[in-house]
Amino acid sequence: MKYILVTGGVISGIGKGIIASSIGTILKSCGLRVTAIKIDPYINIDAGTFSPYEHGEVFVLNDGGEVDLDLGNYERFLDINLYKDNNITTGKIYQHVINKERHGDYLGKTVQVVPHITDAVQEWVMNQAKVPVDDDKKEPQICVIELGGTIGDIEGMPFVEAFRQFQFKAKRENFCNIHVSLVPQPNATGEQKTKPTQNSVRALRGLGLSPDLIVCRSAKPIEMAVKEKISMFCHVEPEQVIFIHDVSSTYRVPILLEEQGIIKYFKQRLNLPIDDQPSDLLMKWKKMACRYERLLKVCSIALVGKYTKLSDCYASVFKALEHSALAINYKLDLMYIDSTELERSTEAENSVKYHQAWHKLCKADGILVPGGFGIRGTEGKLQAISWARTKKKPFLGVCLGMQLAVVEFARNCLNWEDANSTEFDPDTKHPVVIDMPEHNPGDMGGTMRLGKRRTVFKTEKSVLRKLYGEETFVEERHRHRYEVNPELTHCFEEKGLKFVGHDTEGNRMEIIELENHPYFVGVQFHPEFSSRPMKPSPPYLGLLLAATGTLNAYLQRGCKLSP
Repeated sequence: MKYILVTGGVISGIGKGIIASSIGTILKSCGLRVTAIKIDPYINIDAGTFSPYEHGEVFVLNDGGEVDLDLGNYERFLDINLYKDNNITTGKIYQHVINKERHGDYLGKTVQVVPHITDAVQEWVMNQAKVPVDDDKKEPQICVIELGGTIGDIEGMPFVEAFRQFQFKAKRENFCNIHVSLVPQPNATGEQKTKPTQNSVRALRGLGLSPDLIVCRSAKPIEMAVKEKISMFCHVEPEQVIFIHDVSSTYRVPILLEEQGIIKYFKQRLNLPIDDQPSDLLMKWKKMACRYERLLKVCSIALVGKYTKLSDCYASVFKALEHSALAINYKLDLMYIDSTELERSTEAENSVKYHQAWHKLCKADGILVPGGFGIRGTEGKLQAISWARTKKKPFLGVCLGMQLAVVEFARNCLNWEDANSTEFDPDTKHPVVIDMPEHNPGDMGGTMRLGKRRTVFKTEKSVLRKLYGEETFVEERHRHRYEVNPELTHCFEEKGLKFVGHDTEGNRMEIIELENHPYFVGVQFHPEFSSRPMKPSPPYLGLLLAATGTLNAYLQRGCKLSP
């Protein structure tokens, strides 16, 4: 097993996740089996109880793990399926060690950060690195480990110490450290500064780790003189300094790395049994990156949500839309609309914001209402759904988006004016969305219906069934506490809102489709978590096809994309 540790310096959010994913992609393109581990030094057990404004979206895995969004990057880039133990947190490590101490495993010894916490980290990494993540179920050969945060953070110290020890346990030919740093360019001088990188590498060395590669992030391409300066002051060869500037799409990053000789370096440094040249997989990435940059036709989608100030809050949704747009040769124009700005209360408080939000919604080719929690902004989402339904605009509702589509239909088509979800109004006379029997209102963490579940199509007259290739069932990832009330579904079906998919028992409504509408679809699951650059998610692909007016032609061709 070969281990590649990716650390970061100067600032967090520098792009370690994309760089770690890109390195994995390059090695996979050379015919190696690659897995990935993300270490988050926070004390939370998992990411499940975070506000999206803290660390971005919560990504859900097949096994129900609620994890950091970087695991989504790994899955999309490497086309693998990870597990919750591929996300290590300080909380998980300490809980593991404390449980062992309570069990008496340490035989009365004083339990300390060194050696017990550091040993637990190393043991976890070695065990998880062996777990198969590809469809062929073979053991991985390379494990890319991303250490979250920046070098010098107090909460990350035990992990840095664990890897200082681990480099000797694994042996030099099996362990490599890549340090990602920032090269800022102040507007006042326009000069690219190397001092932050020098200080970051010095701090890393002071903690016992020496970088094998220094990846320098910058806004603009870095000059050769800067590369030579970093090489001299950071005590590495010039070919060990890699530049990654801001690019038009993340698909370019693996290509930039490959162009700077990273395959040759890894082959020598880790004694890898590979050719110097990448395979067809990286050629596909190159073609995809070039195609992305040449797109001319534009499709605009309005994303109506409540976490619109930070794009990472809907990272997987954005990627799923982007994959689908690329598949049909359109450039995606994603317009984020804060759902509260569509509400009547905003018109009274700030009419400019209100009219701007509605202007965005009206000019969009399609409307998407993603998942979420809490009552804030729900009335605005209901307004957007009503607009999509009545104006025949293509619409996709995901999780809460589907539930609100049911609420909107009940209020405006069944004339149940107080229809609501019991999440927002526990005393409503028409509870069209109810909490699930297994929902535990006491504990918040890990108490939802999580992970991959089967959805069975109950009719052949379904757009989504055709988009999924006429499959009788699909398996997608879930994350919800509430569901459509199964006792009231017949009322909706009589008026044209069809529940075309349900769970294996037939009790849980999973997919809705509206009759006599170009594309009005709601799904209880989160199809965005399974979307891949070369395998777009069918519900999102359907939205883009309908928004560009090409859905019927696509279905008539037997769900084949035009060349």
